[in-house]
Amino acid sequence: QVQLVESGGGLVQAGGSLRLSCAASGRTFSPVAMGWFRQAPGKEREFVAAVSWSGGSSYYEDSVKGRFTISRDNAKNTVYLQMNSLKPEDTAVYSCAARQTVAHWDYWGQGTQVTVSS
Repeated sequence: QVQLVESGGGLVQAGGSLRLSCAASGRTFSPVAMGWFRQAPGKEREFVAAVSWSGGSSYYEDSVKGRFTISRDNAKNTVYLQMNSLKPEDTAVYSCAARQTVAHWDYWGQGTQVTVSS
């Protein structure tokens, strides 16, 4: 079984930065891609960013383009989300996910809280 563990969340003022990490462990881990999602109180979970595990292509939700950067370290089975110029509307629980196929996201982390104060 694959386990994903996030870290790096916290409280930051608007305009500040945070870096989230997600480390994968367990049996042989060979994802197609890893990504980040977020869920704010009272809202549906939404896609934030994803990165392909082999080629490194990245994808972003429109509201975070130019502010967030996703990256991965294949040797460490870790994906990162660098978040700059944070806004109060970025406040949410951020979860990482991994997919073994293109069909769906197979594994999820427990989430880490990001709170941006105005």
